[in-house]
Amino acid sequence: MTGSLNRGHILIVEDDRDVGTMLQRLFRSEGYAADLAPDGQAGLHHALSRAYDAMIIDRGLPAIEGVDLLGRLRRSGISTPTLILTALGTLADRVAGLDAGAEDYLVKPFEIDELLARVRALLRRHPAATRTLAIGTAKFDLVARTVSRDDGSTAALSGREADLLRLLAEHPSRPFSRDEIVSQVFPDAAADSLVDTYVYYLRRKLGAGAVTTVRGVGYRLGDL
Repeated sequence: MTGSLNRGHILIVEDDRDVGTMLQRLFRSEGYAADLAPDGQAGLHHALSRAYDAMIIDRGLPAIEGVDLLGRLRRSGISTPTLILTALGTLADRVAGLDAGAEDYLVKPFEIDELLARVRALLRRHPAATRTLAIGTAKFDLVARTVSRDDGSTAALSGREADLLRLLAEHPSRPFSRDEIVSQVFPDAAADSLVDTYVYYLRRKLGAGAVTTVRGVGYRLGDL
């Protein structure tokens, strides 16, 4: 797999550190961007503040239990397709998870290939779950790969330009090193100089302030 962000962005809410880290590494190795939240409160914050293509939620979470978390998100208008991944596997448990708004339910222990196949199926059934990110007053359409401003202007991005902007836009206050950007956006690149090239492309299309250089660290989202 190439690791391109084009495959989708997944939120994993899992309190078992080993399992959560394994899942995050697994999905990143399969070409997804993957965020990990260690409890229900962190999962709620992630899901309400960022756009995801799919969520994987455990049941027995600290702070906010998994079914309660999903119910809160659904009541808040978050329709991101969700798979519950848990050791709670009775019929009543499965019914509770599905009734709370989950599209799928997988019981631990699980086979890696089955989990990946179920997530692919979720994304096929809900291809437009995540469409738009707000960047200041601008709107970034993840499907059309365009950035639209209030003045009516629109900039069209290439696939890799859109992948880079999406990474920065989903973590607007965080600077990314060149190595991190290469691993998440350009995993097939031979050198991190490609990062500088695409930063230049974004600045040319969106304005010099679109990407901010953080001296000694790398890049973060700027102002559009």
